[in-house]
Formats: sequence, C-alpha cells, structure tokens
Amino acid sequence: MAATNHDLRALIAEKRFREDLYYRLSMVEIRVPRLDERKEDLPLLQRHFVTRFATEYKKEIRGLTHRTHIRLSQHSWPGNVREIENVIGHAAMLTMGNMIDVQDLPPYLHAHTEDSENAAPFLSTDISTLEEQERSLLMRALEVSAGNQSQVARLLRIGRDALRYILKKHNLETAHPLSDSAKAG
Repeated sequence: MAATNHDLRALIAEKRFREDLYYRLSMVEIRVPRLDERKEDLPLLQRHFVTRFATEYKKEIRGLTHRTHIRLSQHSWPGNVREIENVIGHAAMLTMGNMIDVQDLPPYLHAHTEDSENAAPFLSTDISTLEEQERSLLMRALEVSAGNQSQVARLLRIGRDALRYILKKHNLETAHPLSDSAKAG
C-alpha cells in the first residue's frame, strides 16, 4: 500500500516519476478528496477528536463553542485530517473550561484572514507539533509547581493518572526532584 498527495500521472509526463514504478503501485487507485472538498465531515471529525483528547487528558470537554465551529469551518485545512487532529489536540490541552473556544485554538486560527487561510502552518518553524506543545506546557507547569505532581495536575486541569501517563510519555518522570509531599500525592 502506498499513498501520495501528488498527481503521479502529471509527474510521469514531466519525467519526475518513473512510469514503471507507477504501474507497479497502481493496481487499485483510490482518490480521497481533501478535507476542504468535504467540509461536511468536519463536525464528525471534531466530535471524534474532542472525545479522544478529552479522554486522553481526563478532561470533561463537552464540545466546541458555536464561534469555534464557525472559525474551523472557514479554514481551508491544507493539512487535512492530521491538521484538524493537531488543532483539536492543542485546544483540548489548553482549554480551561468544558467547551473549546477560539482562544484555545493554535494562534494561526485565532483570526480569519486571507493570509491565515493560505498559510501552511504545519510547515512553519514557529509552530510546533502537538507533542512539542504538550511537552513545553508540561515543562512550564513542572517549573511553576517545583515538580509537585498534584499541583501540576491542577494547573493543567487533568487527572493525576493522565499526568503520570504524559510524564512517562515524555520521559519526564524525574525531570524535577519532587518533595516528599509531592511524591506521596
């Protein structure tokens, strides 16, 4: 199985892709439209990712505010499903309430402008991946709380089991020496 977002027939015509390799790969071709071409899938994807990240971060997130739905429906989604996954994951991590609002979204989605629509945020050097954002947020919370896991969990509004999972995922279990009260908590 192979996947691409390039028009291989056009690349063959331009002599930028080997024709013999194309025929080796192309027994069955399935064209999946870009997310921008099937915006009716957005609500389903949003619900799926909100549920997934709410569970992962042990937060009681019920969904998105109306204005967030509107903002996300206006975006062109050049990164397709992976981009919406990262956007919802980012928002779920940062939200302090039970509804994701526009301010919880990555900065490039805060205001709707033509430039933000044409930008490829996932290629920008100043936009980090969800994993990097999660690790950075966790490191800041650890610093602020001097490594007290109970306080970190409260700051991030996640359960302690979720915190332990995230600490282990990022190899930060011993990033800050914990006081005896923090170890017991």
